[in-house]
Amino acid sequence: MRVSVIGGSTVTDEQAETAEAVGKLLAQRGHAVVCGGLGGVMEATCRGASEAGGRTIGILPGEDRTAANPYVDTAIATGLGHARNPLVVMNGDAVIAIDGGVGTLSELGFAGVFERPTAGLGTHDAPGVEPVASANEAVEFVESAVSERESAVAGEI
Repeated sequence: MRVSVIGGSTVTDEQAETAEAVGKLLAQRGHAVVCGGLGGVMEATCRGASEAGGRTIGILPGEDRTAANPYVDTAIATGLGHARNPLVVMNGDAVIAIDGGVGTLSELGFAGVFERPTAGLGTHDAPGVEPVASANEAVEFVESAVSERESAVAGEI
């Protein structure tokens, strides 16, 4: 599956380590990372995924694909600024939020709109966000939630 990882563009060393661990775990489990493609949580997550052999997709706010962090495999330029935030969320099957400011908060709102299961690591307390304590818990939560959703949909057919 694809997992959208959202969070602050400026992070502490601890937040970067958490984001890198999330990216690594996602890659090890065969999932692709979708993010905003720039720095902070986005870069750390992509670095972890890339170093573990995973695939990364960056949906950029600007018009220049080369502005992506060096760990993005597929850069998508939008020219939309923050209006690209719904695209970051929509292109994942689930969301993991790590820290973050108002941009992350807007993405969490879109996670609710698009009904994406969302795990939160030290992020906003928002409706639909499942607080978790570790990278491992975050990945396990989104895997389980997506699996349950797919089973429910299959049962309706």
